[in-house]
Amino acid sequence: MPVFRYTGKTRAGATQNGEIEALDRTTATVVLRQRQILVTSLKAKPKGIQLNFGGSKKITEQEVVIFTRQFATMIEAGLPLVQCLDILARQTENKEFARIITQVKTDVESGDGYADALRKHPKAFSEFYVNMIEAGEAGGILDTITERLAVYLEKAAALKSKVKGALVYPAVIVGIAVVVVTFLLLYVIPVFAEMFSSFGGELPAPTRFVMTLSDLVRDYVLYAIPLFFVFVWLFKRFYKTDKGKLAVDRLVLKLPVFGPLIQKVAVAKFTRTLGTLVSSGVPIIDGLTITARTAGNKVVEGAVLSIITSIKEGQTIAEPLGRQPIFPPMVVQMIEVGENAGALDAMLNKIADFYDQEVDNAVEALTKLLEPMLMVFLGIVIGGMVIAMYLPIFKIASVVE
Repeated sequence: MPVFRYTGKTRAGATQNGEIEALDRTTATVVLRQRQILVTSLKAKPKGIQLNFGGSKKITEQEVVIFTRQFATMIEAGLPLVQCLDILARQTENKEFARIITQVKTDVESGDGYADALRKHPKAFSEFYVNMIEAGEAGGILDTITERLAVYLEKAAALKSKVKGALVYPAVIVGIAVVVVTFLLLYVIPVFAEMFSSFGGELPAPTRFVMTLSDLVRDYVLYAIPLFFVFVWLFKRFYKTDKGKLAVDRLVLKLPVFGPLIQKVAVAKFTRTLGTLVSSGVPIIDGLTITARTAGNKVVEGAVLSIITSIKEGQTIAEPLGRQPIFPPMVVQMIEVGENAGALDAMLNKIADFYDQEVDNAVEALTKLLEPMLMVFLGIVIGGMVIAMYLPIFKIASVVE
């Protein structure tokens, strides 16, 4: 968000200088007027080169989770809102996050609502987060809502961590295999090839294949590396487009092993987010809209947006939900029961808890399945190359005997 340097006069007539973060000049002027400062000069702060040695500029998800949990604890203990923000700003290690919390505290002191102050910092606080706080302020239950928000963020972070853990392990193993195979092809196989060239005669087919592969890698590795980075760059650009993200997300859901896991994660996130919003008093249409925007998967987003259209036409949530293949029949039926019983929020949270457990089981099963598969993969690739290079030696030994 842009930063403006201002000069102005207070009600007492004293000159005051400072900086303010705002969307634009008009917003900055309005905020300063609310603070009873008559602006005489307002200029955008030039963007210089920033060297960050004191702490991370990026605000991590874990930092927001810790902030929310600590804030919820202090609010429930009866501490005033401004005092909570002041304490958290002083104890936060991330200087950028501390600056944002301080700005939120300043805006609250000047008369802004807590949700309005958070909304000015979308990089730290998501739309979901702000709407939850807004519902808590409107209903006079900020302490209860903040506690629910803290629980939601903790469970969401735990779910994300489990999935990352399941995906990182095979990625690391495959990466190590690529490095080892590349090293063999570049430095080990050529030594054997030079030795075999003095033998004469025809080499076994596996040996010739590995030697040809080694020649190709040595000749084209310098071209392959920049091409790989170009491919990654093009893929990122493609994935940033709506069509690209939809195509990739749809493909991921169809993967044989990872697809069902990603589907379970999507269902858990959908039900947890919507259940938390509904139980906090957010209207169902607004709740579905926020859930769609924070889904993180274009297939789920499109499905939820189609549900909104159907609900506006007078249908229940379960009816259009049943037409979306990404949501299992059990989820649809449980939501229908929740709607009929007038306990939709409780039912959504039960579904989320169930699918959290399903994700745990799926990750555990995936890990058990991948370990032997990866060992076999490494054995075939690396062991196959070693055997191919020793075949001529075995052949010579048999002839000598």
